[in-house]
Amino acid sequence: MSHHTTPSKGFWTPANILTAVILAIGLVLTVKRFTMGIGSVTNLTDDNPWGIWIGFDLLCGVALAAGGYTTTAAVYLFGMKKYQSAIRPAITTAFLGYTFVVIALLYDLGRYYRLPYPLTIYPGPTSFLFEVGLCVALYLTVLAIEFSPALWEVLRWKRLRYYAHSLTLVLTIFGVVLSTLHQSSLGGLYLIAPSKLHPLWYSPYLTMFFFVSSIPAGLSMVIFEGGLSHKFLHHKMDDRHLAESSGVTLGFSKAAAVVLFAYFNLKWIGVALDHNWQHLATGWGAWFLVEMFGFVLVPCLMYAVAAREKNEKLAFWASILTILGIVINRLNISLIAFNWQLPAEARYLPSWEEIFITVFIITLEVTVLRICLSKLPILHEHPEFKGAH
Repeated sequence: MSHHTTPSKGFWTPANILTAVILAIGLVLTVKRFTMGIGSVTNLTDDNPWGIWIGFDLLCGVALAAGGYTTTAAVYLFGMKKYQSAIRPAITTAFLGYTFVVIALLYDLGRYYRLPYPLTIYPGPTSFLFEVGLCVALYLTVLAIEFSPALWEVLRWKRLRYYAHSLTLVLTIFGVVLSTLHQSSLGGLYLIAPSKLHPLWYSPYLTMFFFVSSIPAGLSMVIFEGGLSHKFLHHKMDDRHLAESSGVTLGFSKAAAVVLFAYFNLKWIGVALDHNWQHLATGWGAWFLVEMFGFVLVPCLMYAVAAREKNEKLAFWASILTILGIVINRLNISLIAFNWQLPAEARYLPSWEEIFITVFIITLEVTVLRICLSKLPILHEHPEFKGAH
């Protein structure tokens, strides 16, 4: 059985109407941004040159797209074939995630035609931004090739599908290396701002913290999206995906619990090495404790209990809490605890246009993801290529 069928609903459902409204307003704001300049839609200043488009769209987007390299590494490098069914959903999410991270970055850059300049005309190999840009560009290419077999199967281009699939192991190794580099380098971007970032979030070990935290972020996204797919796209899943979904959720829960516990301890080692204990008695310290205990330790324990008790629902809620924790951590570093010493009136608050453009990009990404899951063999095997993955 390739996948199950279900009666189709009308196109103009409440969700589709809301999506159409968001996309329409987002397109208007996009035209405004690229014709009237960045100042027409943002509250960015010289003191706050990076806003929500960098803090959320880039930093959070890249971390939450880490499911691609974590899942492929587990299956192809560590031989965990029981998670094979999670490969295509994870790669699809990662590919779209990185694609829309680049799209979001264009809003911040403005001169989109200069996007290749740092890699071609004005290279700066000693810059973290150069390394991030190069690795993201290369990894996006890797993800595109890894994603392509699903497209070639629909088009029945067997030769292209064969060539793309034959590169799986090489692409997996290359992708893990690139992900290690750019996930950590995103944290390195803030190493040059020790006087601007609050001491509880600033650390010489930011690069390590960013990389380690990206692992549970990616695992949690796989669990979260798997739960949603099982609920809303059950009819698109074949018997293999349905049978293996429980194992993926519980197996990834165990891994997420271990890495979250390691991350929790590494953060406290960082506080100790940087001698920042005195800051814990302040309001900023209370917020840091909320992040560490409420969004790291609590989901860690939830994942551990879920794996032991084989409780998929608890694992799903733990994934939501972990994803929120990653978002809070990245926003703390890039926005909330950044320029913490400035008076309130000088602090950055995003305009409604900035927020709406972010919502627009997320909505567009979810819409494309829905189309891919519905039209491509992502949650089921193509009848002509069964067992060929």
